[in-house]
Amino acid sequence: MKTLTCQQLGGPCDLAHRGETHDDVINAQDQHLKAMEKAGDAAHQPARDEMKKRWRRPRKALGWYNEMKQTFAALPVD
Repeated sequence: MKTLTCQQLGGPCDLAHRGETHDDVINAQDQHLKAMEKAGDAAHQPARDEMKKRWRRPRKALGWYNEMKQTFAALPVD
C-alpha cells in the first residue's frame, strides 16, 4: 500500500488516500471530491471541477495521470 494526500492529487486538504495502485488512489480521490461536493464544501470545488474535466477528456488529461503514476511509483510502501 502507498499513500497520497488529497493535496498531492490537486485538492485542498491533507486527507490520506491509500491504495495498491495509482488507480486505486486516483479513484479514492475522485470519490472524496464527489462527497465533498455533495456536502457543499466550496474549498474542494475547484479540484472537483478539474477532476470532472479529466474524466470527460482522458486524452488531454494524460499528463496529469502520468505525473500521478510517476509520483505514486516513487513513493515508499507504507
